[in-house]
Amino acid sequence: MTLRALTRYHLELLVRSQRWLAPALAYVVVLGLGLSGGDDVAGAAAFSAGLLVPVMGWLVRAAVGAEPAQSRACLVAAAGWPRVHLAALLAAALAGLGLGAAGLAAVLVLGSRGSGAAVAGGAVATVVCALSGAAVGAVCNRPVVTGSYAVPLGLGGVVAVLLLPWSPANAVVRALVLGARQAPGVPWWTLPAAAALAAGCCWAAVAVAVRRGV
Repeated sequence: MTLRALTRYHLELLVRSQRWLAPALAYVVVLGLGLSGGDDVAGAAAFSAGLLVPVMGWLVRAAVGAEPAQSRACLVAAAGWPRVHLAALLAAALAGLGLGAAGLAAVLVLGSRGSGAAVAGGAVATVVCALSGAAVGAVCNRPVVTGSYAVPLGLGGVVAVLLLPWSPANAVVRALVLGARQAPGVPWWTLPAAAALAAGCCWAAVAVAVRRGV
């Protein structure tokens, strides 16, 4: 099976299993409580993007655990561990990006009229935070971390990604928050940095999956 077909399969499995409902509802509820009509677009987009980091990690956890063991074994026999696990991670990333895009659209509809820089910054922040959350989810769930340690480690990773000053997610969210008070600047370097972080973490997770065969 091709990686595209495997990703589509995992995405359909995630939707049918309804494991996406809890993180999606959490995102919608918290976003709805935090937004109000007339909010500044830059600040609201920062809130929406930052919220996406823990939600994305949750979606990854849902995606890598949605498939029954017997079905996963059959897929591995047909396509191999690397593509099977990578497809699950890509399915979660696509679901998270779709959720983040919907959140950004709500921000643009409900918020005050924003400048082009604020809208571009919101789009960049959404992608960067989705990739950062996917990176955390990839290394804080199976097969890298199993058992009861996965959730607290994932929460710690989310906090680190959002608070450490050199983190792409922290940099882009901080830039948007500052942009709510002055002319917003878009830290474009955060896009390749977040992509590299996500790629490295996904590679590590796939490597562990191949080595452990889980």
